[in-house]
Amino acid sequence: MPSIEPTDRPAETLEERLSRENQELRRLLQELKGLSNGSPRSGVPVKLWRPSSVTLWSIVLGAAVLIVLGFLAGYVPLSNRRALIAGEAAEQERALPRVEVIQVGRSSTSSELELPGSIQAITEAPILARADGYVQRRLVDIGDRVKAGQPLAEIDAPELDQQVLQAKANLQQAQAALDEALANSQQGQATMALARATAQRWNTLVGRGVVSRQDNDQYQTQYQSQVAGVQALEKAVAAQRSSITAAEANLARLEKMQGYTTVRAPFDGVVTLRNVDVGALVTTGSTLLFRIAQVGTLRTYLNVPQRNAGFVRPGQQALLRVSNLPGREFTGVVARTADSLDPASRTMLVEVHVPNQKGELLPGMYARVDLSSARSDPPLLIPSDALVVRADGTQVAIVRPDHTVHLQNVEVGRDYGDRLEIVSGLADGNTIIANPGDAAREDLKVNPVPHR
Repeated sequence: MPSIEPTDRPAETLEERLSRENQELRRLLQELKGLSNGSPRSGVPVKLWRPSSVTLWSIVLGAAVLIVLGFLAGYVPLSNRRALIAGEAAEQERALPRVEVIQVGRSSTSSELELPGSIQAITEAPILARADGYVQRRLVDIGDRVKAGQPLAEIDAPELDQQVLQAKANLQQAQAALDEALANSQQGQATMALARATAQRWNTLVGRGVVSRQDNDQYQTQYQSQVAGVQALEKAVAAQRSSITAAEANLARLEKMQGYTTVRAPFDGVVTLRNVDVGALVTTGSTLLFRIAQVGTLRTYLNVPQRNAGFVRPGQQALLRVSNLPGREFTGVVARTADSLDPASRTMLVEVHVPNQKGELLPGMYARVDLSSARSDPPLLIPSDALVVRADGTQVAIVRPDHTVHLQNVEVGRDYGDRLEIVSGLADGNTIIANPGDAAREDLKVNPVPHR
């Protein structure tokens, strides 16, 4: 068996070496086969060399070994390469950011409208002084419940008392002047009656020619003069009557003012402010004495945003909650709405009446008013932590089916604190990141897991 001479070729790989040795073995087999049939060139019979069975089995075994070595030399590196690639892919999969995701759903069909409100008395009035003087007695204090017409304080007004006495004297003086005018009128009427009888008598004598016409004219003139005098006296009586009426009106006004020295409650309520004490100087129309509030029914004012203004109607039920009475709810009714929006805040003023027979609610309290109502198209609801506010606008991070992130702009509706209503930008069933943070970016590959 000829040997294989080394050559000056460059270093070859294991696969190339095995292939070359396989080809050499095939060539040797063909030469051996040709020798067994004789040399075609010389035409001389050649003694054939027949390899022994051991040689043949050695050649076959060597070829098998070479084939096995060639298979192992090609398959093992390929298998290792595939395992390496799979390991790198798994490692890369494990290295993806792990994010918690939720599916977007709709809120309830009930509109949960809860707004802050300010509780006020249904009626509240300041009690001012109507008479100048000093507080002589104070009969109530803050927190006292009073009835309509109940005395609250007494004012000592000596100047007003003197004015009343002077008005009474002026009235008496006017009545005396009227009496005098009436007497003068009666006297004038008697003198006029005498003048009328004398004038009639002289008029008859002139007709008979007994007296001169000139004397008759004189008596007729005297009668007309008495008639004019009587009319003047009657006018004087009427003037005195008017003076009496004016004096009576002035006296009545002063007596009415004198009645204001006793300060009374205008309606049933509770005294919420006491501003004076005994001995304090008060002035008409400027000194605040008390403040009284009617608390049997309270009214609560709240501002409804523009997007919810159309759902609030008079007669709608409302529930009130106050922080100092946890677990308690007070039922009220929407009494009236402004039916217009404030241009500054784009809100509508709403007044809610709440019965308060037990006096548990106080004017000035802060309350949370629930104006829930049914709605046919409830909005989408997401956690407030899922919102991303950046220079591009208000966004949420949507996870696509291929586990990549898409930042979607959305329009936010009502804010419930831990939840937000989404008006537009999302669809029911979208998968979003529960808490994206600042690391979320467009087309980011993530490893989504359900939010717990």
